Amino acid sequence: MNFDIPKSGQKLGRERVEFLNIFSTSCRRTILEMLKTSQSGHPGGSLSCLDYLSVLYAFVLRETNEKIVVSNGHISPGVYSILAEMGVVDHEELITTFRQLGSKFEGHVTRHIPGIFYGTGPLGVGVSVAAGFAKAEKLAKSDKLVWGLMGDGEAQEGQVHEMALFASKEKLNNLVIFCDYNQVQLTAKLNDVMPINLKALFEGYGWNVLDIDGHDYEALWQAINNAQKNAKNSDKPTFILGNTIMGKGIPMMEEAGKNYIPTWHGKAPKPDEIDKQLLLDELTISDENFKILEKFRVESNFNPKTNSFTETEEKLEHLKAGKPIVYQKDELTDCRSAYGKAVLSLAKENPEILAGSADVGGSVMTKLVAKELPNQHIEYGICEQNMVSVAGGLSFGGYVPFVSTFGAFLSSRSKDQARVNDINQANVKMVATHSGLSVGEDGPTHQAIDDMGSFLGMFNTMVLEPADPNHCDRIIRYIGTHHGNTFVRMGRHKLPVLTDENNEILFDEYYEYYYGRTDILRKGSKVTIVASGPMVIEALNAVKEEEIDAEIIIVSSPKQFDGNLYCSLFKTRKVIVMEDHNGKSGFASQVALYAAEMGIMLEDFQSLCVTEYQLSGKPAELYKKAGIGETALRDLLVDYK
Repeated sequence: MNFDIPKSGQKLGRERVEFLNIFSTSCRRTILEMLKTSQSGHPGGSLSCLDYLSVLYAFVLRETNEKIVVSNGHISPGVYSILAEMGVVDHEELITTFRQLGSKFEGHVTRHIPGIFYGTGPLGVGVSVAAGFAKAEKLAKSDKLVWGLMGDGEAQEGQVHEMALFASKEKLNNLVIFCDYNQVQLTAKLNDVMPINLKALFEGYGWNVLDIDGHDYEALWQAINNAQKNAKNSDKPTFILGNTIMGKGIPMMEEAGKNYIPTWHGKAPKPDEIDKQLLLDELTISDENFKILEKFRVESNFNPKTNSFTETEEKLEHLKAGKPIVYQKDELTDCRSAYGKAVLSLAKENPEILAGSADVGGSVMTKLVAKELPNQHIEYGICEQNMVSVAGGLSFGGYVPFVSTFGAFLSSRSKDQARVNDINQANVKMVATHSGLSVGEDGPTHQAIDDMGSFLGMFNTMVLEPADPNHCDRIIRYIGTHHGNTFVRMGRHKLPVLTDENNEILFDEYYEYYYGRTDILRKGSKVTIVASGPMVIEALNAVKEEEIDAEIIIVSSPKQFDGNLYCSLFKTRKVIVMEDHNGKSGFASQVALYAAEMGIMLEDFQSLCVTEYQLSGKPAELYKKAGIGETALRDLLVDYK
């Protein structure tokens, strides 16, 4: 039987179509066997996508090793069955451990499996990641395509529309998205849940749209060929609208799919039902056909690399931190300007560094990179969700993406996307400006006072806050040269350069930041003042004014502390935490937890943090009104004289 890869433009022909029937039938059997063990999963979409995946893997990916991102990650039974048939994963292990405790075959596609480049689940994320991979290939001047797969109901997610705009604007003609248009969602028919004209939408977004029968192998192959030709002759991304049937190939499921009944979207048949289906003639594989499949696996020798998982905080030796910028004692500037200059410095040293923003480059200061190094800057538009997921794809494409917008948006609108990057152990540098009451007159919708809390529960995302421009410069250089997702927050207003007790610049050219580092600004013995960000100068002014024997500790991350904090808390047993943030999800709660975990019995614990929404006003006015700044601290310090 002929299963050689046909040339572009050539038809598959009878023998290859016959082979694909055997191949996909074997995959359908595997899916049923997996579900028999797990008694959970999503068979409907797995089966409707299967014919497309069969053609793509058997006659494209086994030769090109191009990246594919399955955005509708719940169709893992379909994807895993394909990889088993290609010889990438062990068939027996798959069917006996799918969705079981300790198995790498999770319920949604995961990077723990070779050939899966990004683990997905929440709908909409994967298509943006695919766009990120495609952008990375473009930047590398590669001729490889990137293949994405999504469900039709998934297009109701706003992120899909953000991605469609981005891919068209960036001319990602190397991006091909196949949509499984089976017209059935989890609860009902697509048109009953939320009607959507996918063809018109993607044509309107400027894509090359192909409307085909998603179960016709020749039509699928022709669409793939057209997408490949489009990549050479057009600047448009390609959208393949595959008209499919949910549950295709399994009689007991296909009938429901033809009638747009969602029974088998996320439900596994009972074991005895599965056994009956496996005995049907149309699902039977002869010994001869088993030999054909084995011959195909041997000749294909499809062996995608096992994905690596770089640990958070690991130094990336190939990247240069560059020469730090030292802001002098008489300079008054904002951290966002220091951020812009630092990331520009990094980008000049490292072509892998990319900067980008969501239509606020002039505010977050990525405009500096855009002006001097336009090829290392990406404008994402007001599409924060797409921005963070595209950055995830870019990070696995060999780049170090910095993405920025205001704290209120980066920590809320794109939290889901950041969480999936966290699960995948990506390397995305999220830098938020205009955080806290520091944003001032913009009012409570823009005053991000809970932004750090959005990331406290993420295991592979570092959270940081600089205390002055020099501190900011060193933090940005650190995160740019160390692996891991990061969230850096900073305010809008200008801050003075911090100095030590000898009036020397605290964060000078010799200062080296490491994650979780704390710094002693002033030594003391009666009380420890733990301050972060713009509250540091507020603390210093208050202590100077009251001449209190207080120790001021600058903290940079609520998720990690070093010995300086331990020693100070152990010494004084009294602490006041100051932050331009909600203390319940910021430094106050984490310092209290740290003290408890370290066995330090505190005699007194006070926190000066934001406890309610504020209205418009200048930062100093808002700090005073909220009771978190210099004035509030002076009132507390009276008790420590």
